Amino acid sequence: MTSIAVPRRERGALYDLFADSATMILRNLLRFKHSPGEIIGTIMFPLSMILIFGYIFGSAIPIPGGGNYREFLMPGLFAMGAAASFAGIMQKMANDNQLGVMDRFRSMPASRSAVPVGTSGAELINYTLGLVVTALCGWATGWTAHTGFWSVAAGFGVILLFAFGMIWLGIFLGSLVRNVTTAERLAPLFMPLTMISNTFVPTGNMPAWLRAIADWNPVSALVESCRVLFGNPGLSSSTAWSMQHPVATILLWSIALIAVFAPLSVRRFQKMNL
Repeated sequence: MTSIAVPRRERGALYDLFADSATMILRNLLRFKHSPGEIIGTIMFPLSMILIFGYIFGSAIPIPGGGNYREFLMPGLFAMGAAASFAGIMQKMANDNQLGVMDRFRSMPASRSAVPVGTSGAELINYTLGLVVTALCGWATGWTAHTGFWSVAAGFGVILLFAFGMIWLGIFLGSLVRNVTTAERLAPLFMPLTMISNTFVPTGNMPAWLRAIADWNPVSALVESCRVLFGNPGLSSSTAWSMQHPVATILLWSIALIAVFAPLSVRRFQKMNL
């Protein structure tokens, strides 16, 4: 039986968006075939962080109320990976801009929203694989969740939602820069976001002004949410609303990131003239 191709004008805009976005997701995932170093880094980075912080620094950091430091640490590493997810996609977008790939995409008869949408979908799949590797490394070194299935699923759900928001931030920033060098210089900006937080140490001994910043840091809200939902030690004693309602806080942050940067990224791709 001979298949009959349906002209694009008869498919509808929504069909074109889904079909073209799926093509873009496949295109971005196939990049791993030519980037074995990226796959190795996805595996080695969480393992090295667990070894360095969990075994070398962890013995010198007391946990309020007691508990295993590696169980305290793992929600922080999950959040750190989610916060850093913008950096990788920003550099990939900048590389495509520099090579003229984005100009070529815009010249094709494809949905104008498909490139950023497909890119975000592929990067979320990539991050999810990294999250699984991190969780397995943590489990192998003593981390575990102490709550029920739905609570654990909710914990990983808020991690993925925040990562998706940061991915859209990375897509937008990557569309603004013209070369990889600039993107590489911007990437370390995520470090203060993760360090001025409850990722690696309790915030109780911080100066009052610094603790206030840490308490309202979205990374701190994500870490606190994970500790609550996974039943891990180190829950904050802060009276800040963000620490008293960490799940609501991180949901608001994530939705705001997506609501702001997804439309900006699509508009930027449609209008930019690199």
